[in-house]
Amino acid sequence: MLEFRQVHKAYATPQGPLEVLAGVDLSLAAGESLALMGESGSGKSTLLHLAAGLDLPDAGEVRLGGRAISGLAEAERARLRRESLGLVFQQFHLVPSLSVLDNLRLQARLAGREDPDWSTELVARLGLAGLERRYPEQLSGGQQQRLAIGRALAPRPALLLADEPTGNLDEATAGEVLALLLSLVAETGCALLMVTHSPRIAAPLDRRLRLSRGTLAPLAAAEASR
Repeated sequence: MLEFRQVHKAYATPQGPLEVLAGVDLSLAAGESLALMGESGSGKSTLLHLAAGLDLPDAGEVRLGGRAISGLAEAERARLRRESLGLVFQQFHLVPSLSVLDNLRLQARLAGREDPDWSTELVARLGLAGLERRYPEQLSGGQQQRLAIGRALAPRPALLLADEPTGNLDEATAGEVLALLLSLVAETGCALLMVTHSPRIAAPLDRRLRLSRGTLAPLAAAEASR
């Protein structure tokens, strides 16, 4: 579903180029979940942006569903995101002028795959039944994050990219949201790549990798069990 082949990425600084990714290889199969960990500034968000086609590698290749992203024009990458990707961020990025239900349906409408029955089921599964006509500002932080997850999953994407999706939530709410996310991901069969700094949040996922000094490595057993 997602593949990185010897991907390099660097950014210009006053001191010269700063290499963030130094020949990264990564593969993620359909239905598989992967936690990406690392210190702040290690390049986790950069890797996620490359996976989404929001940025392009300096060298190497990123492939989504067998297609090389680098060879696509921006309009084609945008279409690929609409049709194949779901995005969940630490900041919820809900549309304040849209109701809960319209926010939920937004991504599916853009992808041309709106399914009223699936939207109704998602509302119930997200614990938002009875709140469909409310606006984001009328929801708690946990409710807003569940809505953001539902919006990303409404079009049944092939790949879900999540950047610290529980980072703004308290521990109890974070656990509830994570359990819901993994349940819905398993039900839809999409692949999940999640950036997190928390070994506890990463633990339930199928695989855990650490990004450090531009390269990926499996998490040490002691770290993964914290």
